[in-house]
Amino acid sequence: MDSNNSAEIANYKNHLNISGYSDKTQSQYLLYLNDLLKFINKDLNTITTEDITSYLSHKKDAGIRNTSLNAIYASIKYYFDNYKKLHLMENIRTPKKEKYLPTVLTKDEVKRLFEVIEDKKDKLILELLYSSGLRVSELCNLKKNSIDFSEAIIRITGGKGNKDRIVIVSKKWLIEYQVFATKFFKKTDSEYVFCKKNGTNYSSDTIQKMIKNYADKAKINKKVTPHTLRHSFATHLLDAGENIRKIQELLGHSNLSTTQIYTKVTTDELKKVRSPLDNMK
Repeated sequence: MDSNNSAEIANYKNHLNISGYSDKTQSQYLLYLNDLLKFINKDLNTITTEDITSYLSHKKDAGIRNTSLNAIYASIKYYFDNYKKLHLMENIRTPKKEKYLPTVLTKDEVKRLFEVIEDKKDKLILELLYSSGLRVSELCNLKKNSIDFSEAIIRITGGKGNKDRIVIVSKKWLIEYQVFATKFFKKTDSEYVFCKKNGTNYSSDTIQKMIKNYADKAKINKKVTPHTLRHSFATHLLDAGENIRKIQELLGHSNLSTTQIYTKVTTDELKKVRSPLDNMK
């Protein structure tokens, strides 16, 4: 990479950092911008709309799914349209998003998952993901002072999109966590709700591997991730008759349409509908 591009990307990184973007978002934006530069092999200031179109077409031809292509598109668009104010992507259409239904566990599968967990801390981690609908990154960075034990809520600060919100927490979980914390934190002085023996917080990868191992042990024939527990939280609340706008707030979704996908996977109420054939005499 030439010195002009290196200096420009360094300035852009500082801009993202000052603007409050998470480390993960910064890494993604810089990754795709550098990938574009590698493909185009030009000075950033000379890149055209045609160059960007060619790059996106190349990624599509390489087998990149539209979901990932959208992330690439958004990253590059932020740099050129928002940061540089060049509006090079005004006439480039957003890749059409693929429609999919999220993987959701049944209540029986959730119960089976918890039953195979013998380690108390691991069980509390999975129970919190399911009972509060947290994102795995939110759980990993969750600090003890974020829990309001008297109100049975958790205050999430700097969530996705740098948004703050309040989530519910199980009263049963709070009692069990307090018992656990009394013993565990005698050995480890940490600000985090869950941490390693040295007091540092867990990584998302560690939690993902943990859940996969327990799902395999419970013989659940689905791809189970931390987000699966978040999907299950939302779906089971809908099944129980909770208002979708309340669920939207709990999940931290900006748009109701994002939350509405869960209405397509709820089943309890659908099962109560009688076929018109069965109603015939």
